[in-house]
Amino acid sequence: MILHCTRKLVSRIPSALNRLEADPEPVGRSGPLISWHGHLLTLDRRQCVLFCHDATRYALFMPGLRAPQFADLGRWHRDLFLAVLEAQGLAHHHIAQAGLLLGPLRTDQTTDRSVLGSMRVVADDLKYGLLNQIGNVMELDPISTSLRLNDRPCAVHKTWIHPFAVMRELVERL
Repeated sequence: MILHCTRKLVSRIPSALNRLEADPEPVGRSGPLISWHGHLLTLDRRQCVLFCHDATRYALFMPGLRAPQFADLGRWHRDLFLAVLEAQGLAHHHIAQAGLLLGPLRTDQTTDRSVLGSMRVVADDLKYGLLNQIGNVMELDPISTSLRLNDRPCAVHKTWIHPFAVMRELVERL
């Protein structure tokens, strides 16, 4: 898995020196689930990470991370992604195949403005929508919040997609 990190997030990841330039051909680099963007949000004075799949704009939200968890961010991402897919109702063999295709975490700072724009919309939905309904960001369940964030239309290069349906279709084709 390649995680394109914003400056805020890369400053928190201890293995941020793990660049793609060091290994130009990482395992599984060409897979459909390989490319994600990550951004660090500070909500209610807590460090939260927002992940977004580049092609489908499928978003994952992880609230309240602490410093030791950033060292193993790849595992946290994989666990949350697979749990959200299971909650979405996908078959277990599709979920297992998706877990295998993610591969080890690789980071870089190459970002796409289109994906960052989609992430900004999701972050605004969190800040001004979900957080207004609860008292603290730690009350947000990562799985149900991620499901809710993906159950909405999203514009990708002037085409409207539904991240929930597009990711489901992608995983079922694996």
